[in-house]
Amino acid sequence: MSTTTPSDREQVSFAETALRLGGKSEDEARRTGAVDRADEQVEKLFQPQYQTANSPIHKAVWDGRVPLDLFNPPPLPTTAPCDKVMNDSLEVVRRHREAGTLLGENGKVAIPVLQELGRVGYWGLLIKQEYGGSDAPFQRFTNFLTRMATQDAMIAGLASIHGCIGAVDPVRTFGTPEQKQRFLPKLASGERLSGFALTEPAAGSDLTALRTTAMLDGNDYVVNGEKLFITNVIPGRTAAVVVLIDKKPAVLIVDLPDRETEEFQIVPYGLYALRQAHNNGIRFKNFRVPKDNLLKPSIGDGLTIAYHGLNLGRLSLCANASGCMRTMLANMLPWAEFRYTYGQPIARRELVKRRISRLAALIVGADALTAWGSWLIDQGYRGEMECIIAKIFGSEAQKEAAVELFMKTHGGRSFLKGHILGDNLYDFLAPCIYEGEGEVLGMAFFKSLVKEHGKQYFEPIGKRLLDKGIDPKRFNPINPLHAWALRKELCSYAGWRTKQMFVGRDRQSVASMDRRLQDHVDFALRTFGQLRLEISATMVKHQVKLADRQCRIAELSQRVQDVVVTLVTAMWAHQRKNEATTQAADILCQDLRRKLTGTRPSDAYFNQVSQLADTILAGGFEEIAGVPREEILQKYENKK
Repeated sequence: MSTTTPSDREQVSFAETALRLGGKSEDEARRTGAVDRADEQVEKLFQPQYQTANSPIHKAVWDGRVPLDLFNPPPLPTTAPCDKVMNDSLEVVRRHREAGTLLGENGKVAIPVLQELGRVGYWGLLIKQEYGGSDAPFQRFTNFLTRMATQDAMIAGLASIHGCIGAVDPVRTFGTPEQKQRFLPKLASGERLSGFALTEPAAGSDLTALRTTAMLDGNDYVVNGEKLFITNVIPGRTAAVVVLIDKKPAVLIVDLPDRETEEFQIVPYGLYALRQAHNNGIRFKNFRVPKDNLLKPSIGDGLTIAYHGLNLGRLSLCANASGCMRTMLANMLPWAEFRYTYGQPIARRELVKRRISRLAALIVGADALTAWGSWLIDQGYRGEMECIIAKIFGSEAQKEAAVELFMKTHGGRSFLKGHILGDNLYDFLAPCIYEGEGEVLGMAFFKSLVKEHGKQYFEPIGKRLLDKGIDPKRFNPINPLHAWALRKELCSYAGWRTKQMFVGRDRQSVASMDRRLQDHVDFALRTFGQLRLEISATMVKHQVKLADRQCRIAELSQRVQDVVVTLVTAMWAHQRKNEATTQAADILCQDLRRKLTGTRPSDAYFNQVSQLADTILAGGFEEIAGVPREEILQKYENKK
């Protein structure tokens, strides 16, 4: 049993209390509690109405009525002041792409390309105009990233690395006026491209294992330690570096020297993914950083700063994935029409048609989640759970598209040098790990979903067990002594459970919605109510041991995510008023529903899949209009 005092217990988090009750070590409980408190500090950066407890997903699960208006982002305005920068940037990349000059001799994005993008304003899209940027709304920014990814996914990714998880977001969100004036103009112009140095040899998912330190010495912090897997850092660039100051996480904005020194060294390593960008480690040895470069958030510490930018990066990842999948689909079609087997093009084969339609469905789902999540960010929501869903869906969809759909359709040619898949396979798979590995993030999603319910009904039980000296492993609510000792806490939960018996079924119709999409909305509304009771029952069943039930948490989390994707996709497709998009959304929603219910596809479904594929082959899927088509490799003479 923990020796924590009652006054100490008032300060610990729900997760920390549960871990201590579950018999975890003080160290594990403390580390988990530190992360949990950092999460709570991030929450306080947002107005109460925009915090996680008032987010669309949290309300959908726990309130008994889904707020459909929060799942229905309005269409983007036709024009915006930042459009010129975006169009000019696309033109720069198109021109270099066609000229074959995007990459330098080292295989990285060429410096002249980066500089030219800087001159047209690419690196300042998320920076306010007063500091040399164009202050693009985030929803418009992510929409643009999808377009840019169809031209070059790495350049699209660099915009996210620089603007979302690099130094731009930390400075613009947490910097002082003096820091903003000092750093942002150079970040906007591209004079200083940036990255975020968080990961260490011993610290990945466990951010409490950080070891890089910074000690104040006069007007400087002296930094010692090593960072790994940092994209976009070489000498002469800028990095937001997470360090420990007085044993607490903090962020220093570091202008890296123009060349390596004894105090600053690049740690190179071979990395298959993102090979067209610079990916390195950094080693600091008594490296001095001006103390005025320390970011001081009004609430929280360095983890607060890190968590804030990661949300934006996760949405950007989904946007990038949608662009990559567009490229796959656009280049699958000419091959499917060129390749003949047994006297017919494979485009007429049902299996290939299924792949074409499934890929279109994944694109629509990624578009829907990107538009929805980025709109919520613009509205002021924290968007923690929404961004996690977008990241997980986008990365898993891109992996499926690359391996199950694109590769299998192209066959052995997929592995030729110069083929889209062969040249980019690691880049297509890496998003499953970057910005948080999918299943680990899924558990974080579940933790955010149940946190308030746990704090209200389960944390009081845990604290009372500690106060009464009752071993949680032996706690039995049927035991009269236990029931009497916890009568207040148990009655509170029983009251909530009783109220659920009187919560009516959520029935909402969307005006003029296609009946196919309305059916999916109805399913989502119905399923949210079922999940609410199942989630709570799971918490009752496993109690303090729930944290150890990672497989159960991951499975239940994924089901909630699938229902959310179903609802968001149906609502987004309704706005589009386009038959091909509606069909693609309908197919994705049917696929997700079968996954949730265990039913099998019908012949009508397969017919629908084939019909959508025929529409796409005939040029009826506007999402891939204008996407570049690569030459078919190793062409041969068809004998039809």
